[in-house]
Amino acid sequence: MEFALTLVVVIVLVCAASALAKRIRVPTPLLLVVLGAGASFVLPPELSHILSLDPEFVLVVILPPLLYAAALQTSFIDFRSNKRAIGLLSVGYVIFATLGVGLVAWWVFPGLSLAAAIALGAVVAPPDAVAATAVARRVGLPRRIISILEGESLVNDATALVCLRAAIATLAGAYSVWEIGRDFVLAAGLGIAIGLVAAFLLAQVRKRVRNVAINTSLSLAAPFIAFLPAEALQEAHIVPVSGVLAVVVCGLLMGAKAPAMPGGASRLSQRSNWNTVQFLLENSVFLLIGLQGKSIIDSVRDDSLGAATIWWGCLAILLAVLVLRPLWVFPATYLPRLIPAIRRADPSPPWTSTAIISWAGMRGVVTLAAVLSLPTDFQHRQVLILAGLVVVAGTLLLQGFTLPPLVRALRLSGPDRREDLLTEASLMQRATTAGLERLHEVRREEDPPEVLSMLKRRTQERGLAAWERLGRSEEETQTPSQRYAQLRWSMLEAEREEVLRLRSGGGYPHEVLSAVLERLDVEESMLDDALEDQPLTPVEEVLEREGGCEHLLAAVNLPVPEAPFCADCLREGTVPVHLRMCLTCGSVGCCDSSPARHADRHYRETGHPVMRSAEPGENWRWCYPDELLG
Repeated sequence: MEFALTLVVVIVLVCAASALAKRIRVPTPLLLVVLGAGASFVLPPELSHILSLDPEFVLVVILPPLLYAAALQTSFIDFRSNKRAIGLLSVGYVIFATLGVGLVAWWVFPGLSLAAAIALGAVVAPPDAVAATAVARRVGLPRRIISILEGESLVNDATALVCLRAAIATLAGAYSVWEIGRDFVLAAGLGIAIGLVAAFLLAQVRKRVRNVAINTSLSLAAPFIAFLPAEALQEAHIVPVSGVLAVVVCGLLMGAKAPAMPGGASRLSQRSNWNTVQFLLENSVFLLIGLQGKSIIDSVRDDSLGAATIWWGCLAILLAVLVLRPLWVFPATYLPRLIPAIRRADPSPPWTSTAIISWAGMRGVVTLAAVLSLPTDFQHRQVLILAGLVVVAGTLLLQGFTLPPLVRALRLSGPDRREDLLTEASLMQRATTAGLERLHEVRREEDPPEVLSMLKRRTQERGLAAWERLGRSEEETQTPSQRYAQLRWSMLEAEREEVLRLRSGGGYPHEVLSAVLERLDVEESMLDDALEDQPLTPVEEVLEREGGCEHLLAAVNLPVPEAPFCADCLREGTVPVHLRMCLTCGSVGCCDSSPARHADRHYRETGHPVMRSAEPGENWRWCYPDELLG
């Protein structure tokens, strides 16, 4: 009964707070922490007890699906391309912060052993897997920064938990530095191996089973399939294994493999279910963090260290956490690039990006769950728990609320919507071309001409969906596809009402009615985002829009160099995302999603009106003055 009540209370509070956060434009995790902390002082003791945070429940039940959901949505290609930065943060920084915070705690809390202080350093070292990226996406950061933060937060928990176990083992007996290093390597290697095996087995089942319910159920069980065997080996003291790394590796591989596997319905079902699970778990843990405030503060009142020493010590540890991250991030970013080979392959990022990464280090549920899992005979255990809570709350509130104005002050911007639309349209065009080529290969002489005509028309219309949005600003009238969706939505509403009216009459079998309603639901779901399969602007209208632009008509279609590059990016040390070429002078510059936006700068400096894509397989053009695509 208590568990059911806890579940209902948490879900209601999470949904209400999430809706409120959107209305007042505040990141949901931060609002939930504040509301939870306030509620902890007014809730009756019975309810506070029900909503207490069980560390075992968090580390075994909540953490695996949270990490798996995040790994599913993380690009394996981006993770691999940023592996050096991710490794330096998720391993190097965590060890550095563990030792640094440990030394500060050992200094500010008299009588605390060094091993116990390092254990505290281990639990406050890893930034949270959710908080930083939730705030980062909310304020709009460059994609590479988000990829690095996501990759770091996926792996750093494993490093921190290994460091924590080493510190606890040191308190229990002799534990040499060599043994710590050996166990770390074993834990990481075996965790990766178990994740690979779990992903392989799940992929084999996924390839052979088309049933949506079975595939969705296995997907929900996947994080535990990877996590539990690793943790069982760890707890049995057979061999050190990182269950966290096993989950992350499994999630990364399944996320990369899923689009190539058969069964679109299974993918849609899994995506929808994981979105719901992630929403509830992410937000619930931040609410629970806030709700621990009063009980943890009350537990230190009788500690022998004294209130002044405890609170000043907690603030010193929070300050150390804030200071140690930039002390590691800046040298770790720029020192490796003193090596010419690394500098050529990956030029130095602007200092503004490094500053944001160094400030986006909010701590979260793993920190609090890990500190709550400290053995009950730990020296000044309640003080260490309070220090963990101060670090979590302090970083969430201080860094979380100051990160958006810092991003604006440093003039960093997220992906350019227009650039994304251009890339989406080009990608869809290439996919459409491949589809039409396959149709030409597999069609037969006896195929009805009207069927082939319908297939070509619908494929081309879907491919034009992205292009039609590019010739209009957001303030202008609806595009044809948007108007289509609006009208079709009204029609579907009437169709559903009619089927429901007929259902109430009892004259139709339930199975038949359900099948018809399901088809209506499927079509409605296809109207939600991007409107993928609807009649759109005909090609003639697109050509007519281009025909009205004198700049596009007058532009000479210059050939793209064989190996184009942005000279300004090379000179300034920035990394381009995509390349564009001016059709007046042939100058190549980086796109609007790149840090320096040299193509746009070239237009503002020269007034040359038309540029084209310099990417392989893309031949679209863009008129800056008229904001039209050709």
